Amino acid sequence: MATGAIEVNGAGIRFRRNRRSRRNFKDLFAGRQRRTLASEFWALRDISFTVQPGEAIGVVGRNGQGKSTLLKLVAGVILADEGAVEVHGGVAPLIEITGGFVDDLTVRDNVYLTAGLHGMKKHEIAERFDEIIDFAEIGDFLDTPYKHLSSGMKVRIAFSVVSRLEEPIILVDEVLAVGDKAFKEKCYRRIEELLAGGRTLFFVSHNEKDLRRFCKRGLYLDKGQLVLDASITQVLSKYNKDYGLTP
Repeated sequence: MATGAIEVNGAGIRFRRNRRSRRNFKDLFAGRQRRTLASEFWALRDISFTVQPGEAIGVVGRNGQGKSTLLKLVAGVILADEGAVEVHGGVAPLIEITGGFVDDLTVRDNVYLTAGLHGMKKHEIAERFDEIIDFAEIGDFLDTPYKHLSSGMKVRIAFSVVSRLEEPIILVDEVLAVGDKAFKEKCYRRIEELLAGGRTLFFVSHNEKDLRRFCKRGLYLDKGQLVLDASITQVLSKYNKDYGLTP
C-alpha cells in the first residue's frame, strides 16, 4: 500500500481564548482587578486528507479559518489534540521564514546559523553559500548586521536559505507578501524547479493566480472544517461563490 507524503486523519486542535471580565463599582472601590475568563474553541476539527509524493496542494479560506494552523500541524510546530498527522519525509518550512534570525549577527553569520538550525552540516552550508547569496542578491551586505536590512532583504535571504534545503516536502505560507515583483517571480521559478524535481508542495495563499500556477488540487477550510477537497479550479470556484467574490 502506497504511503502518502502527508497523511492527516481526523485531526483537530483546540485553543484557549481569554477575555477579561467587566468591573462593577464594588470592584473599583475595593481595588479588585478584572478576572480573566478562559474558554476553549476548536481551531481545526475532524480534518482528513492525504497528499501524495510530488503533489502540489493549495489551501484556501478566509483569515482565521485554520489554514496557517493546519500548516503548523503538518510542520510539527504544534501537535493535534485529536486525530493523527503523519509526515513521511523532512520538510522545508517557508513559514514565518525570517524567524530565528539574530539581529546583531551579520548576514554571513545568520546564513550559517539558520541553515544549521534547519539541519545543514557546516560543509554543506559552505558548499552552497555562494549560491544562497547570489540568489538573494545580497552580496554587498554580507558583513552588515541583520537588523540593518530592510524587510524585503530579510525575506530574500531567508527564502534563499530555506529553499536550498534538500527536504522532500515544501510548506509555504504567504512568505512573499513582502518583496519586489522581480524577486517574487524569481522565487516562484525556484518553487517550480523544486516541483519539477519531484518535491511535494503544501501551499497556503490568498492569491488565486499563484494557487492556479502551482497547484492542481485544493483544500477549502471554513470555520476550522474541511469544506471541500477537489481540483484547485473547483475549490476556488466554490470559495468565490460562497463569498460573492469575482474570480
